[in-house]
Amino acid sequence: MLPDARSIRSLRRRDPLLAAAMDRTPAFPGFPGGERLRMSRYESIAKAIVFQQLAGKAASTIWKRVRALGSNGRLPAPPALLQLADEELRGAGLSRAKLAALRDLAERLDDGRLALRSIQRLGDDEIIETLVQVRGIGPWTAQMFLIFQLGRLDVMPSADLGVQEGLRILEGLAERPSPAELQARAEVWGPLRSVASWHLWRLTELPKETTGGLD
Repeated sequence: MLPDARSIRSLRRRDPLLAAAMDRTPAFPGFPGGERLRMSRYESIAKAIVFQQLAGKAASTIWKRVRALGSNGRLPAPPALLQLADEELRGAGLSRAKLAALRDLAERLDDGRLALRSIQRLGDDEIIETLVQVRGIGPWTAQMFLIFQLGRLDVMPSADLGVQEGLRILEGLAERPSPAELQARAEVWGPLRSVASWHLWRLTELPKETTGGLD
């Protein structure tokens, strides 16, 4: 989902400092897109579980092995995953905690406690409350699902270190702001806090010399 041009202009007017960062970073691309557009909601959450607290290369290797346990290189559907032995899943590289989390996700989908096909009908807070009931899913993972899988435009992942670092650069601060400070600062960005977060993430990727007065 993409915000309309009027909303972007309004965001830029409300925060000239963010507007300067937006001029230095890629345009907000809208979500879902790319791989996430082809990935089911179930797969998206399962991948988030696998990737937690792992370096990208290691996580990618484990994710490929887990997907290889299904047919056609796709993640086994919930009923099929529940039929796999622990030894098979552990053999793919999953820790005991992540194995338990994937099984909990599959069980909730299989018995109907979690309905991902209709979850978009809920509000952001309701979706977060629903997803954090799944073992291994915390608020940050739920917020990433909201932004990248459902395309919600007004999500502020205030505990995200990348967004915190982006605000540090934006404001020229010596230290990263706390989640509470970031949350308060983000009030001016509503209803496009996901868009602001995107530009703060991208701001951290710029060579320091190109940030100019932003650092």
